Amino acid sequence: MSATAPQQLLDDAALTETALTEIFDGLAKTAAPKLVEAMRYAAMAGGKRMRAGLVLGAARLASGQENPQGAVQVAASFECLHAYSLIHDDLPAMDDAETRRGKPSCHIAFDEATAVLAGDALQTLAFELLADPDIHPDGGIRSGLVYDLATASGVTGMAGGQMLDLEAETRRFDLDETRIMQGMKTGALIKASAVAGGRIGGADDKLLAGLAQYAEHLGLAFQIADDILDRQSDAAAMGKPTGRDETAGKASFVDVMGIDAATNEAHQLVENANKILAESVENSTVWLDYMTKISSFSIGRSH
Repeated sequence: MSATAPQQLLDDAALTETALTEIFDGLAKTAAPKLVEAMRYAAMAGGKRMRAGLVLGAARLASGQENPQGAVQVAASFECLHAYSLIHDDLPAMDDAETRRGKPSCHIAFDEATAVLAGDALQTLAFELLADPDIHPDGGIRSGLVYDLATASGVTGMAGGQMLDLEAETRRFDLDETRIMQGMKTGALIKASAVAGGRIGGADDKLLAGLAQYAEHLGLAFQIADDILDRQSDAAAMGKPTGRDETAGKASFVDVMGIDAATNEAHQLVENANKILAESVENSTVWLDYMTKISSFSIGRSH
């Protein structure tokens, strides 16, 4: 049975999309409006906005405030980085996917060269947003945010994980290798989202460590759910081609564990994530409840 997205996650998605709209409206006045159009197309194509929700939930958990200074801009930054990764994932040289979120992929809607540039520009925009002096007066906080996103998206994170994913097409990965690959490809950005939210919200070291461990478990659970959906769902529900991982011979938790064991593992990971986070905060709060709802939704979603 599919879980319904928490209302707060829907509200945070709308909040983040408003911020993104303002950013792209400003960029549209520059000398490359077609590039901005492609960036907007990819970043505003819908989606769960779970990374944005993690940023905002963690920031509120740390600060106790509804919307701490800079938190929405951090959320928008992570969504820009995520959108870049999806553009490049869909390219013919990568996963060669014609659709994304029920719409033509960026390279289909525009052209391959424009899609590459749109991904490049969204990636650099993400770091520009984090380095903006207006996001937080403390340069140490800003540099920490940049570091979080850089390590999550580079060779030790998403890009490195994508390389391993391509290598998995030519040889079978065991469970440990699959955990490492998916932890880098998918989990690193999810972990960085929660940590960055804590950082912008003023979290202490104990809470930052708890957010990191919580999100490590959550990232693996999220990927297991993706692997199961790739096998059991269809393209109409997912908004993108399904079954291609199996056809390409890519490593997945379903391949190495089986669907039943993988499902049980995802539930255990979410239970562990929520327990770790609860032990990292002084008192139970509405924002702790929100973070646990995001965890449950991550493995109960239909797409």
